Amino acid sequence: FCVVSGGDCELQNAAYAEGMTYWPIQPNFKPYEVDASHPYFILDQNRCILCRRCVRACGELVGNFTLGFEERGAESRLVADLGVPMGESTCVSCGTCVQVCPTGALIDRNSAYRGLETQVEHHGTICLGCSIGCGVDVLTRDNNLIRIEGNWEAPINKGIICKVGRFMPLEEQGERIKTPLIRRDGALQPASWDEAVKAVAAKMKTGNAAAIASTRLSVEALYQFKEMFQNATSLEENGITAVSAKLADETKSAFESDLSAVQTADVVLTVGADLVNNHEVAGFFIKRNLPNGVKLVTIDAEANDLSFFADTALSIKPGAFLETINGVASLVRDLKKTKDAEVDAEKTLPGFESKTGISAKSVLAVANLLQSAKRPVIIYGKGLAANADALAVLKALVDLGHVCGAVSGEKANLVCLKGGANSLAAAQYGFDKPFTTDGQQAVFVALGDDTPRQTLIQQLENAPFVAVQASYVSQLTTRADVVLPVETWSETEGSYLNFAGYLQKAIRSQQMPENVKSNLDTLKAIADKMGVKVDAGKWEKELVKRTAPVSVVNV
Repeated sequence: FCVVSGGDCELQNAAYAEGMTYWPIQPNFKPYEVDASHPYFILDQNRCILCRRCVRACGELVGNFTLGFEERGAESRLVADLGVPMGESTCVSCGTCVQVCPTGALIDRNSAYRGLETQVEHHGTICLGCSIGCGVDVLTRDNNLIRIEGNWEAPINKGIICKVGRFMPLEEQGERIKTPLIRRDGALQPASWDEAVKAVAAKMKTGNAAAIASTRLSVEALYQFKEMFQNATSLEENGITAVSAKLADETKSAFESDLSAVQTADVVLTVGADLVNNHEVAGFFIKRNLPNGVKLVTIDAEANDLSFFADTALSIKPGAFLETINGVASLVRDLKKTKDAEVDAEKTLPGFESKTGISAKSVLAVANLLQSAKRPVIIYGKGLAANADALAVLKALVDLGHVCGAVSGEKANLVCLKGGANSLAAAQYGFDKPFTTDGQQAVFVALGDDTPRQTLIQQLENAPFVAVQASYVSQLTTRADVVLPVETWSETEGSYLNFAGYLQKAIRSQQMPENVKSNLDTLKAIADKMGVKVDAGKWEKELVKRTAPVSVVNV
């Protein structure tokens, strides 16, 4: 019996369905302490029915294996790791355990005691936290965010999401901008929309202007942005997606795939990709298969938390990706020729350790794994883009894929997880040119609810005129001459092209404040004042004009 429930508890609902509305004999309950050490949820052992759903979800779905049970029989109880508080454990805060708990033994801090789950509105949409595009169910009541859950029917993530999709969007993001602002007498002052839009259009239509957009904007907004400004790029202009796009331009064909191959892979090689701190759901897909005998190899020049789970982790010198990848490919070729594991790595790779910081013998171990693999998968990430010769590194990686069988004919088990939610769409529209303010008299930043990087803020310090459309106050908006208030992720409606080329729709979960506009409507208003006509119906055709590194689906 739980006095605070009323439709949310599976156990209580099942009991009531059987007519169990009271205890004929009062059970001798043993009280347990409540573990409130975790920042996102609470563990109340008094509600636990030992169903082990959370244990299975943590291990079989997420691959983290934090949860388990200690003792036996009536003394059994849920523990994290070896009995440490949940907040001090190896928990990665994905919240899958909370979502599958049938009784509220694991309670979400944000939504607890805020009304019944049967009295909320459900919005099936997608997460905009990264380019994977996980399907989520956003629960709201009276236009307030209550909780975010993974959508079990979503084709990409099958219900699994990470803290970036479940908990972090519910945290306080900063001070919301709720009215247009124009700088007068050295200070930003409230203004009307018409006044602010005119000020932006007057500066931007001169042609001597630059524009940069967040990849969190919808495809429709990015297309509008592209048609309005000649000198336009994205916040990821030098990122890994740009490198991938350049290779697609050269090869005139797709060479990447989605994450489906990870489910059946026997060897996974990650290069410059930390799938614990970025694109974490992809990391879950890998980690949960490791107990089944899947071998994991990581190569990175920076600290990589995924290396903890790897069979072989190569920590190389910065800028040594090209030598390392070519070295692995050379040894795989030698192994295929000799069919003998006793290849002399030092002879094949003379002076290798001085160039890369790792021994030739360690690379031979990787080559042995790849040479014997039947279903190898290679995943690369933003670490490659930090190299001056990033395009050459990617070409070498594709070559390694051919050598080890990860890339063969139409099969291309080569995955790039890219950057922001619409990173691929931005690249398809040509937003991969370097951003510069040299000689520009005005700069327009379509930031949305993104966070401006420090390098961008520094670049704009001496710009004569800066206009920003943004959701929250930041160092960039306080520096701007005109600020236009726009929607957040939960107020966005539009299309998103994920890293693998799947076009999905984001559905609005919350209504915008009264004086706030969508990113797309804001850009349209500026275009009208600039006298620029944009055919909004062409965004789909323009999206596939450029050869994509993946086979664009559903466009």
